[in-house]
Amino acid sequence: MAGKFELRKSSNGKYYFSLLAGNGQVILTSEMYETKASALNGIESVKKNAGDAARYERAVGSNGKPYFTLKAANHQVIGRSQMYADAAARDGGIAAVTAEAPGAAVDDQTDK
Repeated sequence: MAGKFELRKSSNGKYYFSLLAGNGQVILTSEMYETKASALNGIESVKKNAGDAARYERAVGSNGKPYFTLKAANHQVIGRSQMYADAAARDGGIAAVTAEAPGAAVDDQTDK
């Protein structure tokens, strides 16, 4: 099963998306967007930037757990991972985004 983007509308009326791996696990989540069009542009930006290793920033949270962000060419964060148990798992998450994002379909759940 291929990865996919799930586009959703939050209870406060803003839009966000998650990139799911083929196994259904969330590997990247966006920031909140004011409009659906902006969220869709965010998805396109993830697809465009996912293959560029320089766009990933590896970090460690205040709890000591590693995570990563994906940034656009303008250095804005377009997606953030979950917290991982170790750096190897985080790097596996980056590899999953690199592999899954470019061809992932969009599952629009905003009207459900």
